[in-house]
Amino acid sequence: MDQRTILRLAAEVPDRDGFPLVDDLHARFDALAAAHPDRVTVTRIGTSRLGEPLHSYRIGTGSHAAVVVGGVHPNEPIGSWTALHLAETMTTDDEARALDVTWHIVPTIDPDGMRLNEAWFHDPHDRVFYSRHFYRPAPDSQVEWTFPNSYRSVYFDQVLPETLAFMRLIDDTEPDLLVSLHNGEMGGVYYYLSEDLPDVVDTLHAVPAALGLPLDTGEPESPFLRALAPAVFAMDGIETAYDYLEGLGVDPGEHIHGASSAAWAMRHGALCMVAELPYWSHPDADDQTPTDESYADLLRRCSAELGASGEELQQLLDEASPMLSIESPFLEASRAFVPMLVSTADTDRRRADREPAERMATVAERFGCEDLVRCFRLRYGGMLLRAVEAETTAGTASAPLRRLCDRLVERYARWQADASTDAQPIPVRKLVGVQYGAILACASHVADPARASRPVSAAVSGGA
Repeated sequence: MDQRTILRLAAEVPDRDGFPLVDDLHARFDALAAAHPDRVTVTRIGTSRLGEPLHSYRIGTGSHAAVVVGGVHPNEPIGSWTALHLAETMTTDDEARALDVTWHIVPTIDPDGMRLNEAWFHDPHDRVFYSRHFYRPAPDSQVEWTFPNSYRSVYFDQVLPETLAFMRLIDDTEPDLLVSLHNGEMGGVYYYLSEDLPDVVDTLHAVPAALGLPLDTGEPESPFLRALAPAVFAMDGIETAYDYLEGLGVDPGEHIHGASSAAWAMRHGALCMVAELPYWSHPDADDQTPTDESYADLLRRCSAELGASGEELQQLLDEASPMLSIESPFLEASRAFVPMLVSTADTDRRRADREPAERMATVAERFGCEDLVRCFRLRYGGMLLRAVEAETTAGTASAPLRRLCDRLVERYARWQADASTDAQPIPVRKLVGVQYGAILACASHVADPARASRPVSAAVSGGA
């Protein structure tokens, strides 16, 4: 499939209103399977921690296997529509079906976690409302980051039931392509790619450009990432992260636990791709104009703000903990993420000392660093508030806990007021179009008859 066709198909993605609830998403997939029993095969691959069946939908009979999994982070539902659109087109669209690929599509691998975000799915464009009802699992409860891992002082084997289902699907299909459906929040489009493929990268750049979306060329998600091209980063595995943190004098074991789905799939020689998409765009996201602030000073300023917010939340969490009786997912996540704000700030201060004083930050870097502080305050302050409100709603909160809740509500409201920017919400069809176009670009590459076979050993990265 050539780039022109991919761009056209990405532009033809229909518009959507919000994001589907888990039950609606499953019903849509089941209806598709019932309508096309000769083209869609449903296989149960596992069971969630709360007892919900997990299914994979196999579509097509091509010689190249592709695994596409949604809900790997349950606060990232753009992939719900992408998975459904991919399934529909690969079932009914002859042009899309011409790809020599067999698709294995999982609508959401963490339905339990996704249900805890459903309150904002009907209106994903209101950042304040979104953050107030936000849920992200603690790292050791995230399907994406609980694959087996062993590297130096880090050893992880606490595989979740959902992760085990994901692992089995990968091992059973030995895919040529793995796409883990993620998304971000604010800024522009960026990608992760397990191989440096200029033809694929060219299309990954062309798709958002055709849909009028900026690339995110500012502060990368992690400082150790290796850029293959603007807004395209290599999947180098946890070894790179470990060595980087150790070089800063930070204990890697505090930040690194399990490996990713990509690390597991690379054992089979899979090409792995992630398209990270924002709900809101901002003109600063790809503005390379230098500012009058050094990059080192930017890191110090933002790390100080993030650290202060983390310490404030930690104090509230410590004060509330003896009064909390409900072990909710929000409390588990708060106990993991609130200390992370402080440790992240410490890491940024350490790396600021290694940056050349004369290197000026770009507008995009400044926006990315400043918005990360806003993002983390809203996300993890909101989750702590949900943990406390679980007690007040259940009627188990003492009077001191209720007063603490009032203090947290007041503090959170100030952070909400600070969150307003001139960001613009992005139509859902464009977000799905980028993910869909990126999937087609990678599938076209792996299914190209002229492509030479890729040795498995060259692609292996990650844990045991």
